[in-house]
Amino acid sequence: MAGPTIGALRSLTKTWKNCLPLSSSAARCGNFSTSANQDASKEYAYEMACSNIRYGEGVTQEVGLDCKNLKARNVCVMTDKTLTKLDPVKVTLESLERAEVPYKLYDKVRVEPSDESFKQAIQFATDGNFDVFVAVGGGSVMDTAKAANLYSSNPAASFLDYVNAPIGKGRQVTHDVKPLIAVTTTAGTGSETTGTAVFDYVKLKSKTGISSRALRPSLGILDPLHLRTCPERVSAYAGIDVLCHAIESLTAKPYAEREPRPDNPNLRPAYQGNNPISDIWSKHALRVTAKYLKRATYNADDMEARSQMLLASCFAGIGFGNAGCHLPHGMSYPISGLVKNFHSKDYDDDHPMVPHGLSVIITAPAVFTFTAPACPERHLEAAECLGADISNARKEDAGKILADVLRQIMLDIDCPNGLSALGYTSDDVPALVAGALPQHRVVKLSPRPTREEDFAHMLESSMTVY
Repeated sequence: MAGPTIGALRSLTKTWKNCLPLSSSAARCGNFSTSANQDASKEYAYEMACSNIRYGEGVTQEVGLDCKNLKARNVCVMTDKTLTKLDPVKVTLESLERAEVPYKLYDKVRVEPSDESFKQAIQFATDGNFDVFVAVGGGSVMDTAKAANLYSSNPAASFLDYVNAPIGKGRQVTHDVKPLIAVTTTAGTGSETTGTAVFDYVKLKSKTGISSRALRPSLGILDPLHLRTCPERVSAYAGIDVLCHAIESLTAKPYAEREPRPDNPNLRPAYQGNNPISDIWSKHALRVTAKYLKRATYNADDMEARSQMLLASCFAGIGFGNAGCHLPHGMSYPISGLVKNFHSKDYDDDHPMVPHGLSVIITAPAVFTFTAPACPERHLEAAECLGADISNARKEDAGKILADVLRQIMLDIDCPNGLSALGYTSDDVPALVAGALPQHRVVKLSPRPTREEDFAHMLESSMTVY
């Protein structure tokens, strides 16, 4: 699999030090000391974790042998109703049949899943007593399979036990889960690399999630052939999710500023804050996305562009899966959850829905204008990775420069013009703020402290983007 260049590795230290949190005028992320005088409440380490990844055209045909190698006796294949008619699922099932591995198919995954659809999948998995899971689809399918695996492996757990606090109890996953093979069919979520499962919590009218390294797939399958069936809008909105994953990871609060430090390394969160390793993957993902997103969106036959976007999605997944996302994702959850009547072309949905990547990018220009003063060098570097000339840029203009680059990308792939185009008005801002505030897993990774009025201002500023 292609990866960052040696030059990128050599520039690592210089880049990582260029982030000065507003909360500390003395501490620069990169000058962290492990002396006896260090602040014992703050983190001092980070961990790098991601799934095993296999990339190649046609590699899905190996899934049956993978399950056989795992000595699987009863495989749960999860997908959605649209994909059951397409090659990714057909190739997967044929592979299982060739390997003579028994399986059952669950094709009721909801695009942009809810707690209710999660529970239906969990019940199917619990009743089936499966020993291996195979997810074939985009982020919705992979996240549903993660939840089904988690809860069916511990049927005594209540649903909110593992949901992120403060919405749920945020319990640590201490039991063994079954192997999960994730066959991705979109280029955006990076869910094949992460331990995160996101869903709409109907009661709250906002998204939330479950996050644990235990949920990471055992193997992520990246087969570029599957992207031939990915529609234009799905390619566009998945692709801009890659952008936001990478920029949010690069500009998140530094890991050494996160507190409290865990008493046990098992309690260290998956989303740790920016760190030298995740930086490399995030920047590389931005460069690849800048080059190939527009081509991949408008030409399904451009296999070079779609293959590169598949890799970019994985690269960004490794980055944000360890550093984390922040405000664009935090505000995207109520934008999705409070949707009124919005439907997007190319999504076979039977309910109003704002596609995830669209819900994230829609506030990104306003967010990065707001967060730039916390670490302007990082915002400028993100803009440079996306093609901006920053040779004469001033730090105080970092937010505007990055926001302008993002607006041009949004125009290039025909994104709707702001929250108003999704059906929202200023009257909805208080409810959107209320839905964003409890998203501690992500919003607390903002490099700049964020108050309720800051959320309101960013949402108001996002009513129109262009």
